[in-house]
Amino acid sequence: MNISFSNALGNHEQALNVRVKRAEVLANNLANADTPGFKARDLDFKAILGQQLDSKNNEKALSMTTTNGKHLPIGNLESPGSLFYRTPSQPSIDGNTVDTQVEMAEYMKNTLQFQSSFQFLSGKFKSLRNAIRGD
Repeated sequence: MNISFSNALGNHEQALNVRVKRAEVLANNLANADTPGFKARDLDFKAILGQQLDSKNNEKALSMTTTNGKHLPIGNLESPGSLFYRTPSQPSIDGNTVDTQVEMAEYMKNTLQFQSSFQFLSGKFKSLRNAIRGD
């Protein structure tokens, strides 16, 4: 009997990957909070995850694989609409649109959502292990 990990694990793997990318974008915003003219960016989690799930389910989608660990991954993050500029709530004199409190709140929310997806994924692996053992 074959076990399909993609069916057994659901979309939690893709969700974790998108959460990691979003954490990178938010951390970049925080790192450039004092850079004049820097524009804060964010990811549309729902749109990116939907694109990844559609491309995974679509048989005709072109997929590229890396043959070396040093190759850059090809992802859907560069598609239009996935990475957008955040609209500032208060304009700054130097043109920087990073609001550190908003960025910290979004980063923490993203971290909590990452942890919950990770716990769901961990629970799925425990269930599979118990099913294989016959517990």
